[in-house]
Amino acid sequence: MLGSSTEAEDLVQDVWLRWQTYDRSVVSEPEAFLATVTTRLAINALQSARVRRETYVGPWLPEPVDTSADPHLGAERGEALGFAVLLLLEKLSPTERAAYVLRKAFDYPYRQIAEIIQVSEVAVRQLVSRAGKHLDSGRRAPVSRNEQQRLLSAFVTAARSGNISALEELFAEDVISYSDGGGAVRASKFPVVGFVRVAKYHHAFANRFWVGVQVELVDINGQPGALLRRDGQVFTVLTVNASDQGIYQILWMMNPAKIASAPAAGRCHR
Repeated sequence: MLGSSTEAEDLVQDVWLRWQTYDRSVVSEPEAFLATVTTRLAINALQSARVRRETYVGPWLPEPVDTSADPHLGAERGEALGFAVLLLLEKLSPTERAAYVLRKAFDYPYRQIAEIIQVSEVAVRQLVSRAGKHLDSGRRAPVSRNEQQRLLSAFVTAARSGNISALEELFAEDVISYSDGGGAVRASKFPVVGFVRVAKYHHAFANRFWVGVQVELVDINGQPGALLRRDGQVFTVLTVNASDQGIYQILWMMNPAKIASAPAAGRCHR
């Protein structure tokens, strides 16, 4: 819902505190009650977050979630947590997003969703349908996990060397590179679009950026990712989204506040 594990943890803590002081004698179904409170607070939080993102410095990307330590989370919620889907969800209204996530990620009955977001069951079906159409219009068929891992590793190798031809071969024609530094670190404030420009962009900073960088492969948001570490400290989390046309999104997560909860370690990249 929020695209931020930190905000989600704060919200769950808020729900827990409310539950501790609530008169439970009037609650016949605690699970339904907690789901309702959590969803409504999430909708409010998302509305506030959207206002803040209007003044966010540079592209906004979801926070990386460590799914390597919880295989069940990665397997069961992989699609809902995946960066491609999270970025598409940003195009939905908070209510559409809530209805869609409750239905598709958690398989809630339409009737229960209607009670939670306080609309009719017919309206919920319309919200879920409309959200699905929005997502389908921008969604691309993903490659297999093994192929995504191969493309990520190949991209890291090509980006390190600054080899323009090798980079271009990996990209879809309309590839976009996003860098989220949030104004806290140096990062491109605008997305770079198109396979020629993106290849030249990564070539331009290869000699400076990759000096002394260690790369470790990890599982984030149910998909292959990489930790970039300098002097022992993680300073970037990197992943790509790919279709049969090649890599169409490169996501550089560099905002220190967002990558604080990234995996502690991964497998060394060769």
